[in-house]
This record gives sequence, structure tokens and C-alpha cells, in this order.
Amino acid sequence: MKIPELYDYLVRARRDLWATLETVPDEVLSRPMLDGDRMHSIKDLIAHTAGVEDGWLHYTVLQDTPVEEGFPALKDAGSGPAFAGFPLADLLDYWRAVEQSTLAYLSTLTDADLERVIEDTPEEHFKLDGLLWHVMLHEVRHTAQIAALLRTQGIRPPSMDLLFYLPNLKA
Repeated sequence: MKIPELYDYLVRARRDLWATLETVPDEVLSRPMLDGDRMHSIKDLIAHTAGVEDGWLHYTVLQDTPVEEGFPALKDAGSGPAFAGFPLADLLDYWRAVEQSTLAYLSTLTDADLERVIEDTPEEHFKLDGLLWHVMLHEVRHTAQIAALLRTQGIRPPSMDLLFYLPNLKA
């Protein structure tokens, strides 16, 4: 599976996740359920997942202005457990904007581009291919975490396994 195909799966799985999240009471999405430094609630995970994609693509790969610049309230909130008070719609609007930016970028990507070496820090350099896989797998892990947290609250998450999004090849 190539990166654009995996990203297509993420886009489709997001639609199902977002539709579920839009039915969940705000008190559940905002409830502190995690004891980490940066993420306590489902809303924190949503902001973090979109923000990581935005950051890697814009700060590191493209070295340009991140999508977050168009969302000053979210940007000013920082990266800590600060998103429980934000409306879910604002967080999803940001994620949608990040997604559109990523889709535009992926539409220009060539196999040769994937071999390009990207500097993350002076000591760390990675192939673009690996960084894009990292970003996508990062999302898979955090959306699974969101699904597990929904289950702890008695809410059935969508089935987001790749298998459910693969084409059925039976003739």
C-alpha cells in the first residue's frame, strides 16, 4: 500500500469517527480521562492528532506556514491539555483544513520525492517516505485511543480497521 492509498483510508475512517464524535455529549469529549502531560481528554487527542500532521507537513517537510495559523485560538492554546473547552466543531474544522492541505500536497508527490532526506534536527535526518508513514501511523494509534476511550464511556465507536475500507475483490 502506498502513502496516498493509506491516506485515503484515513480520510474515510475519519469521516466515520467524526460522525460518531458529533453524537457524543460534549461533557464526555471534554472529560479528563488520561493522566498525561499533554493530553487528558478526547478533545486533546483530536487537536494533537491534527496538529502533528500539520506540524510535520508544514514545519518540517514544506518549511512553510502551518494550517494552524488560520486558527489563532487553537494555536494560542499550545500543546498541553487545553482543548476541553473548545467546541468540537472548531477542532474538526481545523482537522478538515489540515486534511485538505495534506491532500493537496500528496497530489503532487512523486516516488522520487519520497526518497528526499528531510532534516528534523541537525542530528536527525529521515527519508520523506518514513516521515509520512510516521504521521499516518501516529493517527492510527491516536484514533484507536479515542475509540477505546469512547468505549470506556459506554459509547460504541465506528469500526475503523483497514479491512473495513479495503475494496472487496470478489467478482
